[in-house]
Amino acid sequence: MSANGHNGHGRPLRVLYMIDNAGAPGGAERFVTGLAEHVPRDRVEPWVCSTRRGDERAVRSLAAAGVPHLNLDRTTKWHVHRLRSLVALIRRERFDILHAHKFGSNVWGTLIGRACGVPVVLAHEHTWPYSGDRKRVWLDGKVIGRLATRFLAVSTADRERMIAVEGVSEGKVVVMPVSHIPHREPAPSDLRRELGLDARTPLIATAAQMRRQKALDVLIDAHAQLLTRIPDAHLVIAGDGECRPELEALVRRLGTGERVHLLGVRRDVESILSAADAAALSSDWEGTPLFVLECMAAGTPVVATAVGGVPDLVDDGETGLLVAPRDPPALARALEQILADGELAVRLAHSAATRRDEFTIDAVARRFADLYEELSAEVKAS
Repeated sequence: MSANGHNGHGRPLRVLYMIDNAGAPGGAERFVTGLAEHVPRDRVEPWVCSTRRGDERAVRSLAAAGVPHLNLDRTTKWHVHRLRSLVALIRRERFDILHAHKFGSNVWGTLIGRACGVPVVLAHEHTWPYSGDRKRVWLDGKVIGRLATRFLAVSTADRERMIAVEGVSEGKVVVMPVSHIPHREPAPSDLRRELGLDARTPLIATAAQMRRQKALDVLIDAHAQLLTRIPDAHLVIAGDGECRPELEALVRRLGTGERVHLLGVRRDVESILSAADAAALSSDWEGTPLFVLECMAAGTPVVATAVGGVPDLVDDGETGLLVAPRDPPALARALEQILADGELAVRLAHSAATRRDEFTIDAVARRFADLYEELSAEVKAS
């Protein structure tokens, strides 16, 4: 490896990122496109392959950043034939590294990357429950874990589960950070004015895809309990998904419709958090959630469940408050603490802000460039 980080052929390392939906609302998808756009170009030449589809904004942003993008347009898992375009691209461009993300791309990326002779193949797990799917456990441990040069985890908790549950070799699993990714084309808004709330109205906010993992029913239940002590507290949820009908029904059953606002998909999350007095993450499981980093960036104190990599980010009582998952009363009490104690809220937000520089996309992208160079040198020396 040369001193400037090149691969020994007078050019930066050529890296192909592989993901299902480039730039989609999920944290992993946003992280991949952000990483591709921010890796140092004197060290890394990034390309992106989306196997399913690409968010139009992300595709335009990748083009503006000069990042080549291939979309395979697989609409079902049976469209295996569309992977031929990926094979042709790899053979033509001779990538130094294939960096796959999430389960489907990890499987195909490790198989195709090895078959095509890519020197370094990385699989990147952005978390899952590690239970209930024996086939996935087997594929992670026996296929991806063996074929990949390294299997990347987003938290120490995930690393431990990959080793203990899936049987991945301890030396294969490396924890790498995620970063705060500002939303594309942010649309600054005045949320309180939009909802007809004045500056004194207690406001709790979250942003999440409405799927079971996020346990938004727990948050809605906790908010209902909080109303017995802070009757004018409002809750806003930005996001959409399969669980929305159930959540709407729960709000009606609890009779909290005048205080709960389901905003749908929003791209002004920064503005929403800035308008809130407290933020909440109620998930049953997580890797390292970008939402917590968004709270840090917005200066909004957060209450979060102590799951996955959340404790890596939130030091309970110092940079936020942690509660057990599936415990609405505990979540309600922690939110009440922040809403009722302005000094506590300011202290938590200020302490969290001191960690923001660790998680900027530029800082994290440099760490990935370091990893790429280290592994490329390791392969050359072997």
